[in-house]
Amino acid sequence: MISLIALLSCFSSIDAEANGDHLKTLEPSTVDWKGKKPAYWKEVLSAEQVRVCREAGTERPWSSPLNKAKEDGAFLCSSCGQPLFAGEDKFESGTGWPSFTQPLDDGVVTLHSDLAFGMVRTEVTCSRCDAHLGHVFGDGPAPTGKRYCINGVCLIEPPAE
Repeated sequence: MISLIALLSCFSSIDAEANGDHLKTLEPSTVDWKGKKPAYWKEVLSAEQVRVCREAGTERPWSSPLNKAKEDGAFLCSSCGQPLFAGEDKFESGTGWPSFTQPLDDGVVTLHSDLAFGMVRTEVTCSRCDAHLGHVFGDGPAPTGKRYCINGVCLIEPPAE
């Protein structure tokens, strides 16, 4: 029989891991993120993050608290901690997912053709760890005309200053 303390510690570790705590004990830029196996991701990410980031799922629209977040600083990849999008490039798209006009820098995301579900889309992944982030569309505001539609569970909000 599992003790109540052991059971509660499992739940508290899930909450901590979902917020990027696994990144606090290492130097993210020195890790071979692309070499990590599925068992590693299941250990350090929440079940929803594994489904979306590692298995190319999609979170429910309007489910992320990051939809309303408008912070200065960089939104980070929740899998590897790489800075991905600047808060100043975030906008309200009305789609139900956090949206940005552009990545923080060239090379922090990789774009792939996505033909799933009978649609032609452009998938966005983290260049450091290959986490699925979302998709980019050509219906965004100026100056880029792009809408990087990103799943909130794939991001860590910039720390409050």
